[in-house]
Amino acid sequence: QVQLVESGGGLVQAGGSLRLSCAASGRTFSSYAMGWFRQAPGKEREFVAAISWSGGSTYYTDSVKGRFTISRDNAKNTVYLQMNSLKPEDTAVYYCNAAPVVNSLSSASSSWGQGTQVTVSS
Repeated sequence: QVQLVESGGGLVQAGGSLRLSCAASGRTFSSYAMGWFRQAPGKEREFVAAISWSGGSTYYTDSVKGRFTISRDNAKNTVYLQMNSLKPEDTAVYYCNAAPVVNSLSSASSSWGQGTQVTVSS
């Protein structure tokens, strides 16, 4: 498995931007699909975005399309989530996830980071 550490969360006003980073350990990072999930208070964890091992394919939940961009730098073992035009409903703990393929993200065998808090004030 790969170890993941998220960073970049914080407090931002509505309409602002944040960039989350997820640093991965291990030399096999480039073979993993990566994803971002989030969990708001009192709600279940939900999918936000995913990217294939090569970066050639990306996927987004409808509520963030056009506002969020997922990317990866395999040379730096890091995946990013650029979040623009943030809304109060984006407030949540954001988690990084790794799996061999995109369809396996969030499965029991996938790897999770500890999460980073994003708070968007109105």
